Amino acid sequence: MISKDQRLALVIGATGGVGGAVTERLLAGGWRVRALNRDPDRARQTHGRAGLDWVKGDAMAEADVAAAAQGASLIVHGANPAGYRNWAGLQLPMLNASIAAAKAAGAKLLFPGTVYNYGPDAFPKLTEASPQHPLTRKGAIRVRMEAALKAASDEAGLRVIIVRAGDFFGPRTTANSWMASGLIKPGKPLTSVMYPGPLGVAHGWAYLPDVAETMVTLAERDDLAAFEVFHMAGHTVTGDELVAAMARVAGRKLAVSRLPWLALHAIAPFNETMREMLEMRYLWDEPVLLDNAKLAARLGAEPHTPLDDALRAALAGLGVLPQPVAQLAA
Repeated sequence: MISKDQRLALVIGATGGVGGAVTERLLAGGWRVRALNRDPDRARQTHGRAGLDWVKGDAMAEADVAAAAQGASLIVHGANPAGYRNWAGLQLPMLNASIAAAKAAGAKLLFPGTVYNYGPDAFPKLTEASPQHPLTRKGAIRVRMEAALKAASDEAGLRVIIVRAGDFFGPRTTANSWMASGLIKPGKPLTSVMYPGPLGVAHGWAYLPDVAETMVTLAERDDLAAFEVFHMAGHTVTGDELVAAMARVAGRKLAVSRLPWLALHAIAPFNETMREMLEMRYLWDEPVLLDNAKLAARLGAEPHTPLDDALRAALAGLGVLPQPVAQLAA
């Protein structure tokens, strides 16, 4: 185990979904946490989190990341370009900066994986050993990122933990998430859901506090190999089951429509986010299930918040649920 006097973590991407959730879990667990941001004053005002040490720096600059990582025993690489923009130009340089900093500091590197790495030849059930033959540009980039982590572990002894999960949702879900940017309209009363795929097909969702609990629990262990990959099952539900759970939480029947993929095709040439979302359509057309047998064997059980409870927290955070009477009175 990492001793308490060494428990300093550097989080790259603390304003994002995964980075933010991991930051909260680290702070709750007694870690000292440092967060890198190009505008730390603004980040401090907009994202708060008492006890978090915001430092100025650019995740693309190796010198900035290395300076911020001094004394850290853990680096959390949660950086993700907003709106899927410029993955080719940003993702690998940012990761390479974190790898260099982790090597220099002798720190573990904690990394969130995605299902983008896989093509239909690996479906429906994905294990840590499933072949990675992506169909998309984003998938190819994610494969190269994990290959860079594996090479750094093999060649320099870098300790790496990759935790792969389905589509993220949570109390602070960002605009990069399907739930916030595709299924519902944040800030407006929840009356309808726009679903991207066939309603009868199972899809994997990952509640961010559960992901953070899993990642930090693994990072605090000292019995892992130098390079480890774990899959989280999360919540595997059909579209019908997800909508039914949302309706229970909202206390009303919800109208359901299909995402207008043809309209996205028309917008895509002028909108990078829409263009990148189109690449991911294949992940909704058939079941994509993550096998968590390795994780469950290591931890005893995967951290798992009941679906209705998780959705209640996530939807409240997105401002789509009715406010309690006490809040309205205030």
